[in-house]
Amino acid sequence: MIPFVDLKAQYDSIKDEIDKAMQKVLSNTSFIMVEELKKFELEFAQFCNAKYAIGVANGSDALILALLACGIGEGDEVITVPHTFIATTEAISNVGGKVVFVDIDPKTYTIDVLKIEEKITEKTKAIIPVHLYGQPADMDPIIRLAKKYNLKIIEDAAQAHGAEYKSEKVGSIGDVGCFSFYPSKNLGAYGDAGMAVTNNEGIAEKIKLLRNHGRITKKYEHDVEGYSSRLDNLQAAILRVKLKHLNEWNENRRENAQKYNELLNNIAGIITPYEAEYAKHVYHLYVIRVVKERDKLREELESKNIATGIHYPIPLHLQPAYIYLGYKERDFPVTEKASQEILSLPMFAELTNGQIEEIVRLSSY
Repeated sequence: MIPFVDLKAQYDSIKDEIDKAMQKVLSNTSFIMVEELKKFELEFAQFCNAKYAIGVANGSDALILALLACGIGEGDEVITVPHTFIATTEAISNVGGKVVFVDIDPKTYTIDVLKIEEKITEKTKAIIPVHLYGQPADMDPIIRLAKKYNLKIIEDAAQAHGAEYKSEKVGSIGDVGCFSFYPSKNLGAYGDAGMAVTNNEGIAEKIKLLRNHGRITKKYEHDVEGYSSRLDNLQAAILRVKLKHLNEWNENRRENAQKYNELLNNIAGIITPYEAEYAKHVYHLYVIRVVKERDKLREELESKNIATGIHYPIPLHLQPAYIYLGYKERDFPVTEKASQEILSLPMFAELTNGQIEEIVRLSSY
């Protein structure tokens, strides 16, 4: 069996560090809004080259609180892509905003920057570029549009820890960046956890206020109605250990991707991932395109105990949850074509050359 992600192999490689960090928190019995969280926020902000990092309960909450902190509310339009996990768009709806979709670039799977401006109206208040699979979106054109139309940029960096756009860490480029530390991410907790990073002090203070029941300093003094969305101390301690290894793990992922590319390029009908010239891709997922009989290949691999995934098989504009938006088939042809051809192969830092060779051999059905 070759798993899609091998969290056990990762844990075994850092077991002593993890166990020691967890035991320290358990021994101190301090679990909420204390030392480990504060240290992790400082360290992750430095990692992202951002001034502020605010730990929250999960990546979805990071998006919601970021939108609220940017002033997005009832009836405001927010532009994003239909080729992403639903958390991106749920956040917009949860603050009362309206989701407006733009198709993706066929090579990067990130937002097609040439199609954004035509979707901007007087109600548009923000753009959420998604750095998908570990590939950064093309940020410079987005920044130009944001300045032209006075829009906020909220980066969905849930799959892009450590990815770079023109040597800048994603998450620190727009007004605020949002990360998920779901266990399978490049930087994953042992449960749910998330983070918002920003260089804007006002946005940082608003997110801090909102995440903790509308209070920052005094325990029973609440400036606004907020949320209970705190990154707990135990997860922060785990993430502090893992952050020290993240650059190495990302480089291992990039080497694994290169190995895949070299071997798969010889197989007709398979298109390997594209890395944009402006990007440092960190391969949260290794996503190929199978131009013919994708599902047959997947079934063949699964029958040989090779785990695979499809990210994502049903575009958001065709999901039952978004019928009310009025979109239909062929509205976003690039996204729809991708959903029918993409296949995610096993990808994790500990993946061996032998495992990659076996996966590729079985892909030559």
